[in-house]
Amino acid sequence: MSANARISAITARIVERSKPTRELYLERLRNAASKSVNRSVLGCANLAHGFAVCSPAEKDALAGDRVLNLGIITSYNDMLSAHQPFESYPAILREAAAAAGGIAQVAGAVPAMCDGVTQGQPGMELSLFSRDLIAMAAGVGLSHNMFDAALFLGVCDKIVPGLVIAALSFGHLPAIFVPAGPMTSGLPNDEKSRVRQLYAEGKVGRAELLEAESKSYHGPGTCTFYGTANSNQMLMEIMGFHMPGSSFINPGTPLRDAFTREAAKRALAITAQGNEYTPAGEMIDERSVVNGVVGLHATGGSTNHTLHLVAMARAAGIQLTWQDIAELSEIVPLLARVYPNGLADVNHFHAAGGMGFLIKELLKQGMVHDDVRTVFGHGLQAYTIDPRLGDNGAIVREPAPEKSVDPKVLASIETPFQANGGLKMLRGNIGKAVIKISAVKADRHVIEAPAVVFHSQQELQDAFKDGKLNKDFIAVVRFQGPKANGMPELHKLTPPLGVLQDRGFRVALLTDGRMSGASGKVPAAIHVTPEAVDGGPIARIKDGDIIRLDAIAGTLEVLVDAADMAEREPVVADLSENEFGMGRELFAPFRRSVGASDRGASVLFH
Repeated sequence: MSANARISAITARIVERSKPTRELYLERLRNAASKSVNRSVLGCANLAHGFAVCSPAEKDALAGDRVLNLGIITSYNDMLSAHQPFESYPAILREAAAAAGGIAQVAGAVPAMCDGVTQGQPGMELSLFSRDLIAMAAGVGLSHNMFDAALFLGVCDKIVPGLVIAALSFGHLPAIFVPAGPMTSGLPNDEKSRVRQLYAEGKVGRAELLEAESKSYHGPGTCTFYGTANSNQMLMEIMGFHMPGSSFINPGTPLRDAFTREAAKRALAITAQGNEYTPAGEMIDERSVVNGVVGLHATGGSTNHTLHLVAMARAAGIQLTWQDIAELSEIVPLLARVYPNGLADVNHFHAAGGMGFLIKELLKQGMVHDDVRTVFGHGLQAYTIDPRLGDNGAIVREPAPEKSVDPKVLASIETPFQANGGLKMLRGNIGKAVIKISAVKADRHVIEAPAVVFHSQQELQDAFKDGKLNKDFIAVVRFQGPKANGMPELHKLTPPLGVLQDRGFRVALLTDGRMSGASGKVPAAIHVTPEAVDGGPIARIKDGDIIRLDAIAGTLEVLVDAADMAEREPVVADLSENEFGMGRELFAPFRRSVGASDRGASVLFH
């Protein structure tokens, strides 16, 4: 089935807008492909360094270009739950490649930090920048030009977008993303949130809070709520970078290992030396990007991807805008209720039918493009499956269920949870921002209240603890943008604002910082651009100014006379505290050169 008229029209607009940059990108890609990997023309010293640790048979094969070589880029570390499972992957991939007549080498590793660990800490100011650093680090690994295809081992927030940018920068190579999967279900996410709120109110202590957090985050794999990490996995599947059905299989299971082996075998099959050559940069096109945005809306995914998808698309010469994302949100219905947009976790989502059922439903009404290339072949229809492990240890792909196994978690296209995706762009005299309203009650979609201005998360928390915020207000937390301090996530704001909302006050957040996929019931206008450090209108707002946040009309206004606003001097903050400590001094060049939020907040693509 073809995409419906409205989806096709937006896609056509992106194609037209992208022509100059996309054509230049493809020209460069095809030039790189024409030179291809040819290890036999490397200097003898070059090649000797490249296979020094290989077996004699592998050296002989690589010297003559007779055997295909897979480059593995890994985000493994054994501190973080999502990345720890990758410890065993290189051995599995090498063994699977050898069984299929190929070779696999770890080409390089990339940093993988956890926003959960750095939340509210100085290290969080490195988080967003780590995406572009990851892309560069992966590029270093692949720059040895020893590989016929690449396997990317990544899961979490900035890691997957960074790896996608690298994969598209080396777009002449086929690329398959190999996930680790979510941890098994622990303490329900809503119960964890309840204890957090009690802690914010001073009703439980640190011991009770730590016990709840530890029961929630308890083993290998991604966190089970639907934040950026699991939004990444959805994106990689619906955009065709994953093997069908592989996104949400738990670590350490036979099926998980079978998917890992299958990825190596498939990567060997889609190199330039075979009949199914699938270079990543040609595989991912405007239709693939639109499919990713549609999947984000249909699942209530992370607002971080209003940054990441823009940057990822630019790596392939595709000009995606917030306006495109917002217009697609108006078309695409919400089909999933996964915490914080519901009580279920991603394991429940997978059990209810998962990606196979979701894609099948979206295809029914032409919400996604079926006529795309993927690492599995041609057409998204091949992803409408339910994976099982066969008797011989191979993956069996059965048709996705006709009906959702749990309609409270995963809905049909005919009976969606809501008519749109809940991710909107706001415009007005403050600038542009995005808001996620899929978890916000309808009576909170419009908030008009006086501003209370802060320059840090801590200032707001202190005011809350001092009892100064028991009123209707919109918290303006500024100087949190990419140039100011790397645009950290501001989730320490969620518990106090949630408490105030539960007390009956009409509250909202306005910030040039981030909130990500874990933003929940409090309306939050985030990623405001221009940011305060650039003298944007947010830097002219004063305490008491009336602000109107209207997520229905898509507007964000400070209700102050235009002449008055124009006469105000933008506030200039002392940001020296952001410049040193926890590695922040190393990222000063990133803060100086980063682009605007609506252009991906990237140091690579402005």
